[in-house]
Amino acid sequence: MKKEKCHSCSCCAEPSERELMKRLDKILAGYKDKEGALIPALQIAQGIFGYLPEPVLKKICVLLNKSYSEVAGVVSFYSFFSTTPRGRHLIRVCLGTACYVRGGKPVLEAIKHSLGIDVGETTPDGLFTLEVARCFGACGLAPVITVDETVHQRVRAARVNEILDLYRSPKKRSSDVRRNRK
Repeated sequence: MKKEKCHSCSCCAEPSERELMKRLDKILAGYKDKEGALIPALQIAQGIFGYLPEPVLKKICVLLNKSYSEVAGVVSFYSFFSTTPRGRHLIRVCLGTACYVRGGKPVLEAIKHSLGIDVGETTPDGLFTLEVARCFGACGLAPVITVDETVHQRVRAARVNEILDLYRSPKKRSSDVRRNRK
């Protein structure tokens, strides 16, 4: 994902890993010695970094006085957490029973073909990451996919590119996506 650089000031510059670590330290200082702090700490860290790289996991271990195996176990258990960078848009295809029976698998195959990636991968331009989920609780709307926080219902393989195009254009706003989903 290519970003234009602002040469007149540093306000638009991407923060360095060191700056992100400082931000994490500051926020997590309030979580030290609190019961149940691990999952919120991981959520905050992933929000800051976009994923959970090993140095961040190790820092959380130290700050919360947890073993690495405990922290890594929580990260691997919950599908929300990722130890690899994700694209700007996270696509999740539901393959729960209702979605699968109503065409979820052909929808997944169409997305894989359109993006040129497999499940768990990110497009080379960093725009999309593709994941599979087992149920979104929207069985009556099957098959369902989500792109970021937007739910697309009754998706057909033939319409996959139409949906993806809503997110490919940098000029589209989230309100445009919500208005155009079907």
